[in-house]
Amino acid sequence: QVQLVEAGGGLVQAGGSLTLACAASGSIMSITNMGWYRQAPGKERELVANSRADGGVDYADSGKGRLTISRDNAKRTVTLQMNSLKPEDTAVYYCNVQGYLARLRRFDAWGQGAQVTVSS
Repeated sequence: QVQLVEAGGGLVQAGGSLTLACAASGSIMSITNMGWYRQAPGKERELVANSRADGGVDYADSGKGRLTISRDNAKRTVTLQMNSLKPEDTAVYYCNVQGYLARLRRFDAWGQGAQVTVSS
């Protein structure tokens, strides 16, 4: 009922920049949180950045000052601009969108994942 399509990612040298984008589609009545998570090999999935419905944003400490999350509610898109990338940022990045379908049914959808590799 809800589909997320991610774009972006790839290989970049340390200090470089990448932008990830995610578009949501389906029978969505409203969206609350739009965020990005990442999972490195052998590690648990962790929050990178989240944009809340009230306009607030949350960043993991590791990304503060280097990452910018933005959303377009009309287009149902969320982007993550990543600057000054470090090798430890290497991971699969997942888009996460939460909200409501018809009849106030909640949804919590995940993108397919985008590989980000930062070389030293």
